[in-house]
Amino acid sequence: MKLSFQTLSPLLFLTTALCIAPAQAQTFIKIDGSSTVFPITEAVADDFQDMKSGTVKVTTGIAGTGGGFKKFCKGETDISNASRPILKKEMDECAKNGVKYVELPIAFDALTVVVNPKNKFLNKITVEELKKMWEPAAQGTITRWNQVNPTWPDAPIKLFGAGADSGTFDYFTEAIMSKSKSSRTDYTSSEDDNVVVQGVARDVNAIGYFGYAYYVDNSKRLKVVPIVHKAGKPAVAPSLKSVMDGTYQPLARPLFIYVSIKAIERSEVKEFVEFYLKNAQKLAKEVKYIPLTDKDYKHAFTNFSNKKTGTAFGGDAEIGVTVAELLRRDPKE
Repeated sequence: MKLSFQTLSPLLFLTTALCIAPAQAQTFIKIDGSSTVFPITEAVADDFQDMKSGTVKVTTGIAGTGGGFKKFCKGETDISNASRPILKKEMDECAKNGVKYVELPIAFDALTVVVNPKNKFLNKITVEELKKMWEPAAQGTITRWNQVNPTWPDAPIKLFGAGADSGTFDYFTEAIMSKSKSSRTDYTSSEDDNVVVQGVARDVNAIGYFGYAYYVDNSKRLKVVPIVHKAGKPAVAPSLKSVMDGTYQPLARPLFIYVSIKAIERSEVKEFVEFYLKNAQKLAKEVKYIPLTDKDYKHAFTNFSNKKTGTAFGGDAEIGVTVAELLRRDPKE
């Protein structure tokens, strides 16, 4: 049988349409921000994409909390991962660009100090010692361990920590120096916590800090350092128990996602955030973070459903605030 072009053309059209249809049906959700929050959001995104059978693509970057807010407040992303609350300058930038948002706590983190496993002398550290090591005045002057504590060895300190665009950097400096972004700058910094993991794991004289999950995933390569919060108090290591009972201070902190009100108008974003809040408790545990309570997640879900815009903070990070208190506050825009 000889087929004419007229006979083939409908078949070609049908085949082309079937091939193109899946690509046309796929929608995208853009997320960026904190590398600390990334493991939770990635786990949620993976499960959500599986549930949607590939019709929704969720992209997640790790520009750091500050870097993520820069994109979010320009309207370039739908959701921003944040390991500290939105700051006043970011609030102003969002307002200038007409970007309104819902602030949603999604888990707890224990900001964790680590050293190389071959370090045998550092089994605890005080907040005062951390400040002496990391404060701006230490730059170029505090370069050896025995300068921080005379009982420690005369050996060089190799410092690794979060980059200036990281919410981890903001929270650590606020908690230890009592002033956000107040830090020496002569250290190896990165918004990617894996850089800190690798640096400390390779150097016996190294010390660094990052989110708790990165320590748990690398506990065979790193040694955690318990924190002495106040003189006369015992050293406390980060854990689910110490974060939940309030004894791991001042380095326990809530983690957030910020969702654009405009993005919520798209059904796939609304569905994704609802899926996030319903599954965050289980998935936070899976990636070694500390989940909120059932009551907190339900309260967050209500705030999202009611489109409760703004932040429970005044443009500054607060140390030691509970999630339950945050969710009850009237948000500021």
